[in-house]
Amino acid sequence: MTTHERDLVSALRAELSGIDPARACDRRAEMAGLGVALTTREPAVARLAVRLEREIARDEGRHEDGERRVLRPAAGRRAYRVRPVADPVPDIDWATAADHCRAAYLRGLFLSRGSLSLAASRAHLEFVVEVGRAAELADRLASIGLPAAVRVRRGRGVVTWKSIETIVTFLRTVGAGGSLLELEARQVARALRGELNRVINAESANLQRVVAASSRQVEAIDRLEREGRLDDLAPGTRRVADARREEPEATLTELAEALGLHRSAVQRALERIEAAALHDDEPATRRSRGGRVARDDRWGGGAASGRSRPDRIGAIGPYHPVGRHRAVS
Repeated sequence: MTTHERDLVSALRAELSGIDPARACDRRAEMAGLGVALTTREPAVARLAVRLEREIARDEGRHEDGERRVLRPAAGRRAYRVRPVADPVPDIDWATAADHCRAAYLRGLFLSRGSLSLAASRAHLEFVVEVGRAAELADRLASIGLPAAVRVRRGRGVVTWKSIETIVTFLRTVGAGGSLLELEARQVARALRGELNRVINAESANLQRVVAASSRQVEAIDRLEREGRLDDLAPGTRRVADARREEPEATLTELAEALGLHRSAVQRALERIEAAALHDDEPATRRSRGGRVARDDRWGGGAASGRSRPDRIGAIGPYHPVGRHRAVS
């Protein structure tokens, strides 16, 4: 992660640690999520555990003796250990717990056992718990519409999300606010940049194909003109050739609109021009799959019909003025 992404995750966890549950049941549920013996590197999470324990004791009418609960990190260590002074809060009954109690429990569990990683276009949130609790936690998350993957890593159960949509939904459920808005804004900006890059790449590729095809076609037209064979083309094909030379950067659709022809007619005319430039006999004959030269009978050619194919090279059917269509009798 970048420094900004790490700062965003830290701000998110600090924001969740600063939430003060209004209900006594929520305080007990969040304390159950934090666990019995909490070890954390974040002072805000350690202060949360102490605050919740004091408020729970006050809710139950127990006397506070002021005993120290947070053991500061030893030399060379960065973890705070929170030592409970009363009986641990039991786990919540997930099946009967209210939605706000479930949210408080998951918030405490995320602060004590969860981690969030943001990198480029990917996001990863996981809970590291005991192996026996991993499947139970996954079932609880699935019951609120947040299914997660479960695996075992170095003897610990890992419950994982890799979908940014699921992670955002979870963070919103447990009470994230301003930091979540910044995270969503970053994801939207990243998605827009990705979509813009895809559009630019597609347009660039299309432009390169148009330029390459136009260069081949103009070169074919110039070759036919040098060899004196340009006038052998049908009038309609010559008109397409003239239009291509005048507008070498135009697309087939633009040429078709300028000439009043269908796009497929312009494409076939350009293909015939290229074929005529490459092979002198290509327009007059075509090769079958077996490699034999066969007569093109698209115009009803053959001795029996009495009609022959057009004489002009690259003709678009029986001669007619371009733009006017005459039925073939």
